[in-house]
Amino acid sequence: MRIPDQRPPSGTQWTISAAGHEAVIVEVGGGLRTYTHDGVDYVDGYAEDELCPGSAGQVLAPWPNRIRDGRYAIGERTYQLPLTEPARHVAIHGLVNWMPWQLLEQSADAVTIGCDLPAQPGYPWALQLRSRWSVGADGLRAEHEVRNVSGEAAPFGFSVHPYLQLPGVPVDELAMRVPGRSRIVLDNRLLPIAVTDVAGTEYDWTSPRKIGDAVLDLAFGDVVREGDGGSSVSLAAPDGSGVTIWAGGEFGWWQVFTGDTLTGERHRRSVAVEPMTCPPDAFRSGHDVITLAPGETWRGVWGVRPGA
Repeated sequence: MRIPDQRPPSGTQWTISAAGHEAVIVEVGGGLRTYTHDGVDYVDGYAEDELCPGSAGQVLAPWPNRIRDGRYAIGERTYQLPLTEPARHVAIHGLVNWMPWQLLEQSADAVTIGCDLPAQPGYPWALQLRSRWSVGADGLRAEHEVRNVSGEAAPFGFSVHPYLQLPGVPVDELAMRVPGRSRIVLDNRLLPIAVTDVAGTEYDWTSPRKIGDAVLDLAFGDVVREGDGGSSVSLAAPDGSGVTIWAGGEFGWWQVFTGDTLTGERHRRSVAVEPMTCPPDAFRSGHDVITLAPGETWRGVWGVRPGA
């Protein structure tokens, strides 16, 4: 039973709806808690009174994925981030995924929220983040802006962490298509040690095929671009139903996680599919790191729609 005036762990809830589509955006982390179309849950979210599990729906900035030992250098300066995944001795998923976001604008079918990330010892650059979430006939759409409001250039990366599902269909039975022609090879801490082509290997999902018993928590790169410069990942059930996540050209990587380390009912119930601007450990490798000049704004867009 909830104590009077007790706040849910994810804070204020903002519900948007249109054309049979509905989504709930949350204050804590500024992320996506639920997304449905005609009553079908295409995102494996969480309850209002539940602490966000497995980074579900979170915004990941100013870096996605993991940084080895939380330590990186920019020029002649070295920085140490908090180790937010202690078991692997890494800093994971950025700095804003548990911060409160503020309401800036709201309508029936859209909400715009913002978060100001202050400079801090491990990341001494201030960023201003804005996200506009909307739903309509084409599904869910998220438009993000990140502005460097500090006095010097800032390293930057961005991702989001939705779990996609087709309710009642186990992960093993889903047919998946991922447009990545290469993949990151990982060590036992899930940190990159190489990049290799997927053609002719068990990791080639450039054409749809069943996930089966594959255990995935890795990044795909060298993406096949669509006509608009973007790319997409799709999941389909044996009956032909499906769901697609798409991202604009500013996202050049896809992370796929089959939920094997999640416990209880969430174990292999859904697939986290994350559009990323850079691969894991990018602050150390420099691979696809965005450098935001003072006053510069990065913009990115992605979304989810029913159908494969």
